[in-house]
Parts: sequence; C-alpha cells; structure tokens
Amino acid sequence: MSSESLHEDAGKLGPQVIDQHRAIVSLMEELEAVDWYNQRAKATDNAELRAILEHNRDEEKEHAAMALEWLRRSDPTLSRHLETFLFTDGPITGIEAIMEDKGGGDIAGAGANDDDGSLGIGSLRSDKGESAK
Repeated sequence: MSSESLHEDAGKLGPQVIDQHRAIVSLMEELEAVDWYNQRAKATDNAELRAILEHNRDEEKEHAAMALEWLRRSDPTLSRHLETFLFTDGPITGIEAIMEDKGGGDIAGAGANDDDGSLGIGSLRSDKGESAK
C-alpha cells in the first residue's frame, strides 16, 4: 500500500495496522465530508440545494459510523472506551473523573472494587437501557 499519510515503512507495519490505518483515514475523510456538506447546506439560500446537501451529509454520517464500527470490532481498547463514553447522559468528563477516582484511567479495572462490577456511572446511562455493545 502506498500512502503518503503513513508515518512508518509499510513493510514493517503488517496487514492489521495497514487496515486500521485505512479505516482511520476513511473515518477522517467521512467526517470531513460531513463538515463540508454541513457548511454548504447552512450557507445556501436555495432550499432544494440545501435538501440535497443535507441528504449527502447524512449519507457521510452513515459511512463514518460503519468505519467506526469496523474499528471498534478490530481494536479492543477502542471498544472499551466507546462502551464507556458513548450513549451516556450527563457530563462526558464526569465519566472520566469517576474512572480516575476508581483507580486510574484503565477502563477494565475501574470498577474492580465495586460489589456490582459497575463503573459507578449507571446514572449517566440513558434510560433506554441501551449500551454501545
């Protein structure tokens, strides 16, 4: 793979790192496209063009979500962080503060001293009972 954005020799990285790089770059490109479409939609006075741009923007969001899910499935550490922070209510930085109070930034060990095994952030979770799993 030839990529100007690789920082190391591709021959030394291996296929897993190369595929993760591909997914990360694709995610970045999709989010950049979301931003561009969003700005264009906001700037135009033409309602028909705005509707098209908003549609295209939302398609890019779908693509970004798909790339992010692939990354989550291929990176256990990212998966744990997403499970901790996504689909929660309340202050996002409060979740991190709770984790630090429980013994550091290691998500896996953050709730190790709790009787129920939780991270102590149940009140920050949505009432829908959903998780990012």
